[in-house]
Amino acid sequence: MTTVTSPLAGRAIGLAAVPDPVFSGAMVGPGTAIDPVREASEAVSPVDGVVVSLHPHAYVVVDSEGHGVLTHLGIDTVQLNGEGFELLVEKGDTVSRGQALIRWNPAAVEAAGKSPICPVVALEASAESLVDVAETGDVATGDALFGWN
Repeated sequence: MTTVTSPLAGRAIGLAAVPDPVFSGAMVGPGTAIDPVREASEAVSPVDGVVVSLHPHAYVVVDSEGHGVLTHLGIDTVQLNGEGFELLVEKGDTVSRGQALIRWNPAAVEAAGKSPICPVVALEASAESLVDVAETGDVATGDALFGWN
């Protein structure tokens, strides 16, 4: 089983609370979402693996079992064209759980009129394959968000 840990500190709110129908409807995949603390921080890898997709506002890390985890930093943040996001790794890099991948500021995202809420999604997974999904309560960076069988 893969344990997916939180890439950010904040409050778990669950995917249904994400202000975007693609995520809230779990069309991308099952998972949860984090309402991040409003301060400059680093988004970290939720698993050990390889960075297969990397954008200023989102990244996917695939672990040794082939599980791909998408972390999306805010909603509609692609419209910010990378402003306020600093990439700390490159696509293709092997990374460790907890390693900083992107530096960003959720407060600046909010000030730009976007939601800073961050979906953390199990790509190509069934809802039944996830266990112990965190959908409420405060989470620290590195806390378990869900298990993936």
